[in-house]
Amino acid sequence: MSNEKENHIDLGKKGEDIAVAHLEAKGFKILERNWRLGKEEIDIIARDGNFVVIVEVKTRTSNTFAEPEAAVTRSKQRILVRTANAYVNYRRQYGEVRFDIITVLIREEGEDVNHIVDAFYATRA
Repeated sequence: MSNEKENHIDLGKKGEDIAVAHLEAKGFKILERNWRLGKEEIDIIARDGNFVVIVEVKTRTSNTFAEPEAAVTRSKQRILVRTANAYVNYRRQYGEVRFDIITVLIREEGEDVNHIVDAFYATRA
């Protein structure tokens, strides 16, 4: 594996660890990390009261070109909805499903976490 790809994976894992700590500090119960359905993956699945929360984590070292949440395109949203439906049915999770995005900006001066609650809604598109 190239160093660049290794660094990207390490950065993503660090961002997910930061996101989990953020969610736990807010009282969320982490149900799953990196839950897979075939090639698709949900970064974090948590419970927040009656909500099953599907969390997509985007980690960057800079937001110069675009905000990290912009990477959660309509196509990615459809994949998350489909994968979330499979998870809820497979694990028999009850309650409303909510889709959040957590962006983590890691810079030398520290980390900036932005939690976008109800970032998008499941649609039939």
